[in-house]
Amino acid sequence: MLHSFRKTFVLIFVCASLFAPNVIATLAAQEKTPTAEQVAETVVFVYGRRELLAQIRRNGIERGRITRATEDGRTEEVTYERRFVRGENNLKDKIRLDQKMPSMEYSLVYNDGRIWGIINGSVYTPRQEASDEFLRRTRHDTDALLRYKENNSTLTFVGKEKQKNIEMWILDVTDRDKQRTRYYVSSKTGRILRLEYELPAASGGQNNKYRKTFHDYNYVQSTLVPYRAVLYLNDKQVEETRLSTAVYGIKMDDSLFQSEGS
Repeated sequence: MLHSFRKTFVLIFVCASLFAPNVIATLAAQEKTPTAEQVAETVVFVYGRRELLAQIRRNGIERGRITRATEDGRTEEVTYERRFVRGENNLKDKIRLDQKMPSMEYSLVYNDGRIWGIINGSVYTPRQEASDEFLRRTRHDTDALLRYKENNSTLTFVGKEKQKNIEMWILDVTDRDKQRTRYYVSSKTGRILRLEYELPAASGGQNNKYRKTFHDYNYVQSTLVPYRAVLYLNDKQVEETRLSTAVYGIKMDDSLFQSEGS
């Protein structure tokens, strides 16, 4: 049974590797200006196909390291472990992010539309900035495009652009809360190269402009995953995330996503 299961995924992986370039080449040849849905579905296909992504990445654990630039100019190193269980859309997801620094360890949990923190076994209400950052990681990431249908998001094809000899499709994804993320997708590989979005500044005035780039793609259980991501705020690098290991489709204890007394 297990041998047959593995053979199925190997076959899917080989098919995706062989046919994805052909799909992209055909789209480029037949449609000088692709539709927004054509671009989005090409990305979904390249990353593993919707059915496979839903089956493999229904839950999982990702571990790695985050390097952050602090407001006082220091560099902060954080090891993280992210556990998740996907719901029928992102509002019904369950996410737990454990972070460990030299001076402290804490967790942030999202479940049933709420965010809370855990430190030394005690539940607390995180600062608004911490909650906003936690939501930003989920609302403005590759998954927001890969799951646009489940999340009932709106697609808009913006146009094409060429930078450093790389041709890209530009696609806007607007979620149900009218938050927009702009994706830059390689028209050659169908991979997301970067995304951009804006959020109101805490001090008012002009919006903060975020840019996130994705690098070092590799396959994990026949699905495409970037192993390095770099976040910029107003053109200044503020964070780099390096994924070390990822395991998907495993049993997850629901108590990890529950607060005391729930």
